[in-house]
Amino acid sequence: MSFADRLNEIRVGFARAFWVANVTELFERLAYYGASAVLAIYLTEQLHFSKELAGWMIGIFGFVVWFLPVLGGTLADRFGFRRALMFAYLVMTVGYFLLGSLSAPWMRSVRAAAGDKWLVFGILMIPALGPAVVKPCVAGTTARASAENVRSIGYSIYYTLVNIGGTLGPVVAWLVRKRLGWGMENVFRVSALSVFLMFLVTLIFFQEPVRSDEKKVASVADALRNMFVVLGNFRFVLFLVIFSSFYVVFWQEFISAPMFLRGYVDPNANADLLLSIDALTVICFQILVSYLTRKIPAFPAMTLGLLISSLSWLILAIYPRTLGLVAALIVLALGEITQSARYYEYISRLAPSGQQGLYMGYAFLPIALGYFVAGPLGGYLLHEFGDVLHRPQQMWWVITGVGILGAILMVIYDRIFKPGKDQVAGAKG
Repeated sequence: MSFADRLNEIRVGFARAFWVANVTELFERLAYYGASAVLAIYLTEQLHFSKELAGWMIGIFGFVVWFLPVLGGTLADRFGFRRALMFAYLVMTVGYFLLGSLSAPWMRSVRAAAGDKWLVFGILMIPALGPAVVKPCVAGTTARASAENVRSIGYSIYYTLVNIGGTLGPVVAWLVRKRLGWGMENVFRVSALSVFLMFLVTLIFFQEPVRSDEKKVASVADALRNMFVVLGNFRFVLFLVIFSSFYVVFWQEFISAPMFLRGYVDPNANADLLLSIDALTVICFQILVSYLTRKIPAFPAMTLGLLISSLSWLILAIYPRTLGLVAALIVLALGEITQSARYYEYISRLAPSGQQGLYMGYAFLPIALGYFVAGPLGGYLLHEFGDVLHRPQQMWWVITGVGILGAILMVIYDRIFKPGKDQVAGAKG
């Protein structure tokens, strides 16, 4: 097939809903990562929360963001992608706007009555609900609005746009906060504007894609019942728990790293801008790393990725400077690239025959569990090593140790259970 024929195949292979959904996903990721880039600093420097409390709040926030897509997909299937996306973008608009309005005069009476701790926690839960619906909607639209011969390209476009949004979000946060001088609060308001515009785009341009013939979960109750079915698989749950160690290490990028940099290295550092390095590294090196690791089986690739990302934080332990964080984020991203594509392949091998779709829905759980642990752990380590022991850089040895322990447990797990070997043997027989 010629290059021109391939371009024409791509041009006619995607329905309009595909492009609309994926463009809105780009701006949703921009809003999410823009807000995440300043959230830890906002809680500690603007609202004067302790490091432990800020870490705890961010951990719960991230857990909700990454845990709920399992149920969010069920709601999207029942009510339609268009209505689900519109609802999600409106919810995020309200949540981000309220986060950016905490210091507004009209919020003073509410803050006095509710108290900052629980008010901020409640507001954080509002935008956390949005991605739980957006993610399965965009992924589902990509499947339904793509012709079979270009579907793999469709997912490549989807992941590329996600990383572009992840790169632009921290950059926009820095521009709003520093270059334009609008302050940290307006970063959240710009995020609110971004997702509100995507509500309008969905309302005007999105057409519900034709449903596929695949069987869907009938109700939220069925989804909850399926959750207990999955959780009854000890081998699978054990893997999820072990692999969540990767995300305990990874999410420190948005939790403890900004507070460490601003609190113990340079109080004027542009931590938000630096957080664009991860996604930018993924965009630049995804193809190269995928090519270099193409012959490595899924499990060793995942273990290698976990190990690389874990060791990345030693750079900051040995060289606690802004440049050290830049180097750490690049290495962290290389570890992420090494394991990310193989992770879903590995989960598909763990799933019993006929239940691959159900089990793939739980691929988000280690991300959620990792966030849940990473938040309180990062806040505690920052306080203990920074405020108490006055050796803040030593906290990164602990973070690295968590990742190395996870890698060791994964090796032990694979030696004991050997997932996928029985399926391969059966196929040969």
